[in-house]
Amino acid sequence: MFFIQSLLSGILTGGVYALAGIGMSLVFGVMNISNFAHGDLMMLGMYLAYFAFTLLHIDPYLSLLLIIPTAFLFGFIIEKVFIHRIIHHPHQNQILLTIGLGLIMSNTALLAFTSDPKILTTSYSSSAVNIGGISLSVPLLLSFAITAGITGILFLFLSKTTTGLALWATSQNREAAQLMGINVAKMSAIAFGLGTALAATAGALIAPVYYIHPLAGHTFLLKAFTICVLGGLGSVVGAGVGGIIIGIVESMSSTYLSSDWKDVVVFIIFLMVLLLRPQGLLGKKGEQ
Repeated sequence: MFFIQSLLSGILTGGVYALAGIGMSLVFGVMNISNFAHGDLMMLGMYLAYFAFTLLHIDPYLSLLLIIPTAFLFGFIIEKVFIHRIIHHPHQNQILLTIGLGLIMSNTALLAFTSDPKILTTSYSSSAVNIGGISLSVPLLLSFAITAGITGILFLFLSKTTTGLALWATSQNREAAQLMGINVAKMSAIAFGLGTALAATAGALIAPVYYIHPLAGHTFLLKAFTICVLGGLGSVVGAGVGGIIIGIVESMSSTYLSSDWKDVVVFIIFLMVLLLRPQGLLGKKGEQ
C-alpha cells in the first residue's frame, strides 16, 4: 500500500515537473539555447498566483487564465529585446545572458518581496481524497489534471496548426525552415513565449504546495534541466516522460530513504544518464 501511495504521489508531482521540463525543452529544440532563467520564470509564476489569490481573491488555478497570456507576452518581449541578439553567438554568451536575466529577476523579487517565504493557503490546501485506502492530495490532483489538459492542447497546437508545424520544422532544421519561407525569428519569439508561459504555469500549479520565495526557482531550474537531459534535450515527449520519472524517484526516495536524500538520488540518476546515455532516454544516438 505504501508503494502504491508513493508511486501515485510521485506521478502527480512529476506531472507538474514535466510541464516545466517541456517548456525548457521546447525553447532548446527551436532555438538551441539552454535557458538558465527558466527557474526564475517559474518563481514569477508562483508569485503571480500568490498575489492573484491574496490581492484579487482569484483561485490559484483560475488565475492561470491571467498568468498564461501575461507570461507568454513577457517571454515574447524578452526574446525580442535580449535573446535574439545573441542567438547566433557562442553558447557561453547565451548561457551568461540567461543567467544574468535570471539573477535580475530573482534579485528584483528579493528587493520587492523580501526573503521571507510566503504560503498560499486555500480552503482545500490540506484536503485529500481517499481511494481504496490511498490518500491523494487535492491540490496535486488538480495540478495534474490541469497539466494533462495543457499538455494535450500543446500537442494539438504543435501537430495541427500552421504555427505549430512551423515550430516543429524550425526545431528540426532552422536553416531549411528559413529556406522554406518560415519566419524563424518569429518562431523563436513564439517558442520562448510558450516556454515562459509553461514555466510560469508550472510555478503557479506548484505554489499551493511549496514555499514561495525569490530563490525557489534555483531548485526548479536544476530539476527542469535534469528532466530535459533525462528525456533528451529538445524532445518534448522526452521531457514529459522525464518529469514523471523524477517525480516518482523523489517520492520513492522520501518514502524508503529520507526526504533529505530525494535530491541526492535525482542527481545521481542525472550523472548516470550523462555518463551512460548522454543523448537522453528518448534522444537519438549521436545527439548530445
